[in-house]
Amino acid sequence: MFPWNKFRSQNAGYVKTGGTSVASDSENLPFSSVLGENLTYIRNLLGHSPDITIRQLTFSATNTQVAVVYTNGVIDKELVNKVVIHGLMIESQINQVDGSFNEKSTVDLIRDNVLSIGEVKPMDDWNQAILAILSGDTVIFIDGSLNVLACGTRGGETRSVSEPSTQVVIRGSKEGFTESIGTNVALVRRRIKSANLWLEAMKLGRVTQTDVAIMYIKGLANEKIVGEIKQRLNKIDIDGILESGYIEQLIQDRTMTIFPTLYNTERPDTVAGNLLEGKIAIFVDGTPFVLLAPVTFFMHFQSTEDYYQRFEVATAIRLLRFGALLISLFVPSIFVASITYHQEMIPTPLLISLMAQRESVPFPAFVEAVLMEVTFEILREAGIRMPRAIGQAVSIVGALVLGQAAVEAGLISPAMVIVVSITGISSFATPAYSMALAVRLLRFAMIIAAGILGFYAITILSIIILAHMCALRSFGIPYMAPIGPFILEDQTDTFFKFPLKQYFSRPHLISQSPPQQMDNNESTSASSQEPARRN
Repeated sequence: MFPWNKFRSQNAGYVKTGGTSVASDSENLPFSSVLGENLTYIRNLLGHSPDITIRQLTFSATNTQVAVVYTNGVIDKELVNKVVIHGLMIESQINQVDGSFNEKSTVDLIRDNVLSIGEVKPMDDWNQAILAILSGDTVIFIDGSLNVLACGTRGGETRSVSEPSTQVVIRGSKEGFTESIGTNVALVRRRIKSANLWLEAMKLGRVTQTDVAIMYIKGLANEKIVGEIKQRLNKIDIDGILESGYIEQLIQDRTMTIFPTLYNTERPDTVAGNLLEGKIAIFVDGTPFVLLAPVTFFMHFQSTEDYYQRFEVATAIRLLRFGALLISLFVPSIFVASITYHQEMIPTPLLISLMAQRESVPFPAFVEAVLMEVTFEILREAGIRMPRAIGQAVSIVGALVLGQAAVEAGLISPAMVIVVSITGISSFATPAYSMALAVRLLRFAMIIAAGILGFYAITILSIIILAHMCALRSFGIPYMAPIGPFILEDQTDTFFKFPLKQYFSRPHLISQSPPQQMDNNESTSASSQEPARRN
């Protein structure tokens, strides 16, 4: 299923996928003036696919042959039947035109007098026509003409707008992105009605020709970052883009890092809020996950609901998330190091209790912790992959049953079960799933370090991780900003969330617009993530 980078067809000018070939951008073939030759070429090129529909019509007034070509399943059938085909069959519009039907007048007549659809554009080579047909447009071929007309009739069955499945909405909009890039763009435009909201589209993937678009607010987004994103997207040379995760891996600054340097979200209000900060959104057709760039480490611990609540509540919850991060990352390794190497650091009553529990356990604390953590991860992964009706029940019941059975069998100490349980629950407090995955993997590295050299190894590994994070960049922006480098003005939205009236400027390293004090009486947008960050 992976779109191989080096996959090539044996035939020059075509890229093959399965039993079908599509014209590549390396060869622009012109149309034939004979309608029958064009239709034969389409049938042979697309392997006589049954979903390719060709409807031939004849204008009785001039005996001109016309063919309508489209792909079933990806077109709006009502639009094709009632607007395109029905319009072409109304001969009264043809009879109103006097004179001969030469090549130019026929094309112009159909475009200007027959078709009532909004999007109609001429095409003059096969690359454009085949791509339009496979994308859901309706292409009109005219006998005797070297040009064709493409009508915007994209549609088909799509999932309706619903609540995001991976990001629980506590307060705010219940709308979530869908697999349609047009719908996703519209959801953001409904929230930011500005002429400066620019959208630039492109197609990526030699075979899939996936629609990709970048959105940003002109004047707020840093032009250098926008140019860098465009440059990296244009350098992508791959057979197919099936999900935004492909683009995330192909354009990130560093490949060898466990930390996410782009942010993905299903929520339109999250995208709108970040666009107002000067960030850039990347939309990919076929996926509800939109990418945001550039990002920092602290952005992954900020939830959209933080900006819809009072600052006292939002600050307390945010501090709780960072505390859960420390628990998830360090508690198992600290427990292993204390039991194995640093018993003197444990209070005597607690140490006696722990040693009494471990008296019948045959494994050292390191092996015990690894076994429990691996078992917990297996249960969590199984609960995710199983059907929803039984997945949650299996993961919860499995953990309880296995944990209780392991303690009663003397394989695991009760204290280790408590530590692993608290650690697992704390990992769910991270709003960004990609960051939670990174912490889960680092937890195993910390446990191994604790089993080798105790607190000394934990300290050394922590310094290495922190140095690596400080060296990371997201499109040139330091990953640890605004802590490293320290920016005093941006501390209003890191560990603490200040009142909205104290949001005077956008992030200094991300936004291009100069920071200016905001008028306290200026109206704010309730649909954006950070509505008060304005000039």
